[in-house]
Amino acid sequence: MDFQVRPADVFADVAAVIGPRRPDANVCWCLSYRIPSALNRELIGPARGEYVRQLCAGPLAPGVLAYDGDTPVGWAGVAPRAELNSFARANSKIPHLDDEPVWSVWCFHTRGGHRGRGITHALLAGAVEHATACGAEIIEGYPVDNQGESVHKTMAYVGTRALFEGAGFTKAADAGFEFSGFPRLVMRRHSSAPR
Repeated sequence: MDFQVRPADVFADVAAVIGPRRPDANVCWCLSYRIPSALNRELIGPARGEYVRQLCAGPLAPGVLAYDGDTPVGWAGVAPRAELNSFARANSKIPHLDDEPVWSVWCFHTRGGHRGRGITHALLAGAVEHATACGAEIIEGYPVDNQGESVHKTMAYVGTRALFEGAGFTKAADAGFEFSGFPRLVMRRHSSAPR
């Protein structure tokens, strides 16, 4: 099935995929890696959505959305690593391999009722296209190396090695820690690499 992937600049569509069912509920909104820990703790309930609304209205969309027709069905967080607090810090758990200005793809989410249809593959391809269109030369991802084993759906948001390899990424380094029982990797592809 073909899905259209576009920059996530329509807040209502972003909210439909990663927002809470109740406006006052606390959900990640894909902010945990993006903003400093103190701000992440401070933003609760509707304030989190308002922060994302501002990101969607900014000059650079905070990610990409996959659409099935007019229905938003999936999200991928993609941005310059320098804008992502958790990954930009010198003491980040994810190692900095060099001083290149990389873009990071760090989160995938498929809307309930749409899983198992290849949406994550479309999202990763769309994230690469978006980053490339914005001038990225190197795109990184930080998936688990699950070696074909099942990853619990609550922890699958980082993606798998096979997903990234299928999109033309290669292993650049071990991250040096495990996530949900699997080794975490740093995978890279150059924007000009074939898919």
